[in-house]
Amino acid sequence: MRNILIIGAGRSATCLIRYLLDKSSEENIFITIGDISLESAQKFTKNHPNAKGILLDVFNKEQREEAVKSCDLVISMLPARFHIEVAKDCITFNKNLVTASYISDEMLALDSEAKEKGLVFMNEIGVDPGIDHMSAMQVIDGIRDKGGKLLLFESFTGGLIAPESDDNLWNYKFTWNPRNVVLAGQGGAAEFLQEGKYKYIPYNRLFRRTEFIKIEGYGKFEVYANRNSLKYHDVYGFKDILTLYRGTIRRVGFSRAWNVFVQLGMTEDGYTIPDSENLTYRQYVNLFLPYSPNDSVKLKFRHSLKIDQDDLIWEKLEEIDIFNKTKTLGIKNATPAQALQKILMDKWTLAEEDKDMIVMYHKFGYELNGKNYQIDSSMVTIGENQTYTAMAKTVGLPVAIASLKILNKEITTPGVLRPIAKEVYEPILKELETFGVYFTEEKKKYLGYNPDDLG
Repeated sequence: MRNILIIGAGRSATCLIRYLLDKSSEENIFITIGDISLESAQKFTKNHPNAKGILLDVFNKEQREEAVKSCDLVISMLPARFHIEVAKDCITFNKNLVTASYISDEMLALDSEAKEKGLVFMNEIGVDPGIDHMSAMQVIDGIRDKGGKLLLFESFTGGLIAPESDDNLWNYKFTWNPRNVVLAGQGGAAEFLQEGKYKYIPYNRLFRRTEFIKIEGYGKFEVYANRNSLKYHDVYGFKDILTLYRGTIRRVGFSRAWNVFVQLGMTEDGYTIPDSENLTYRQYVNLFLPYSPNDSVKLKFRHSLKIDQDDLIWEKLEEIDIFNKTKTLGIKNATPAQALQKILMDKWTLAEEDKDMIVMYHKFGYELNGKNYQIDSSMVTIGENQTYTAMAKTVGLPVAIASLKILNKEITTPGVLRPIAKEVYEPILKELETFGVYFTEEKKKYLGYNPDDLG
């Protein structure tokens, strides 16, 4: 039998493992799941004859190399920063590699060696990055094949709570890594192109520069800019495109309320708070407010941020219990961001019966035969339960499908890759449709712009 090694058995691996187990007999594959927790590694094999779970510490060189040597293809579901040692082993032992993570500089440096050895190192094959690349390139290549010229490309993705589980004023719960949510947008200004002009949004303005989108059947959403949209200029082969803008989707009103934390400094992660483990939530909030011998914490908060008592933002803040006088953080040497995350996790952790939702939306503007056109393309996927979530589905299924196609030599182009070639995205998108992951397109007239009227 052919052997696939999966390293990492976290929440994102559930649908990946199920897919490969379901295909194992007909595809003649055996799946080895390696994880730092043997219990996690064995959890989803369920005594399946074509699978086993093993203890695998990725930092144990001997253990890692032995596992890589024994397989035909490696799937790394580890955090992105841990892929590189696995990738180097794959070069050494001539193994193909699949990850859902962005291509790092260290990974890209292995491109020539992978090509020399004829190895496929497929990265960015999850949801975002992944399904966003594939669905966008399918439309972009279709426009180019007709002789069209791209004028505009906007792309937005969000991990949200499904409508049936949406029961708080923020219309949000953590469906993925909470730390990434708290730190979103930091590390530099958002950079993008808008109607031929370069635009920048510094972090302190990011959550007040939002745009609205509508998705049929699901209503109105807001989007804020991702950090660097400009790098997709080369990735997607754009030449004279006028608008290039990528962002994150939230329900309307989330960003305005989140901006309160940004302005106070609660999302800072560069310093620690003394005695943080003993601070109550209310005392934590007071750290960021002016001293006053007479005014309460709540009054100082509202005055500092000019929030009226009847403002919905105030109701949202009270709902997350951030002014609680008795609950303590319980985290030693916490950064402000870690403390905020703890408070939010009390309220935004998914309940057992909750379902998550992935929303993706693309807008394409293009010129063809002297006329301008627009295509709006959207995808909504709702999870089954807390094990087989929408996030796990949209991350894990593309990884699994690509892995089998590499193993079966249907994807053969060597090197460090992302899924932007037709040989990759066409069959994967087609198979994803059978799992309910599909895009709905709406064609419109693209109005373009008058360059003399815009700045």
